[in-house]
Amino acid sequence: MYRIIKVLNNNGLLVYDEQKRKELIFLGSGVGFGKKPTEKVDEIRGARVYSLVTRQKDQSVLKVVNGIRPEFIETAGRIIEEAEKEFQKIDHEILLPMADHIALAAKRAKENRQMPNPFTPDIRVLFSREYAVAQKGREIIREMTGCEISDDEVGFITLHIHAGLSDEQVSVALDTTRIINEGIEMIEEAFGQKMPRDSLAYTRLMSHLYYMIARTRRGESTNVDFNDFIFANYPKTGEVARSVCQFMEKELKKPVGKEEIGFLAIHIQRVISPETV
Repeated sequence: MYRIIKVLNNNGLLVYDEQKRKELIFLGSGVGFGKKPTEKVDEIRGARVYSLVTRQKDQSVLKVVNGIRPEFIETAGRIIEEAEKEFQKIDHEILLPMADHIALAAKRAKENRQMPNPFTPDIRVLFSREYAVAQKGREIIREMTGCEISDDEVGFITLHIHAGLSDEQVSVALDTTRIINEGIEMIEEAFGQKMPRDSLAYTRLMSHLYYMIARTRRGESTNVDFNDFIFANYPKTGEVARSVCQFMEKELKKPVGKEEIGFLAIHIQRVISPETV
């Protein structure tokens, strides 16, 4: 049995699940039409169900929902639908955080302000499928709100989608991207060259750095050890990889496995001099 807390609009309801004792949002065409607060219903056909979390654990769900206009909640729901088409399954709990971000992004767009995201190019490479969904999300935002959001805002929405597909919070994913970006800059400075962003080797290097950081955070290691091979054949690349690993160790405040040096160096060498590896 569900008790209606608030009718968001004709397409949305905030309800209380009396069996599970938690708030839910129902979204779907016409699900709110003719409904009234305090009314109890057994089921709502055609509704998509969203469990709710707030940015702060002690925040009231009703207070958060009241602070977001219904069209932004509905817009976030449609973007989640697009993500499900691509990934089949995504955590619906990202609904309110994403809706909140979309509301702020729309406000910034109307005021001709931008929140810069210097890591958007890296996000596009690291989370390419999520970014493609966020690009569709930009079109949905334009259709639903009349606002045109920037590429940087698309990057932030990408991280919300990624959060719904993993255990990684948006803030952690953004920090991971920052660390990777600075690691890439270290490599480019050491070799005095810009790496080709559109190459498969660069994409693999970015992906490797991402999973390397994830392994370090979990305290895991790789069984692949290329250290002897690298330092015998490409000593400079080995030293650069060592410096990047030391930097990451400092940023993550966790030890990076020594075998990660050689593994990373292989990926670096493939980008800076693909014909040698």
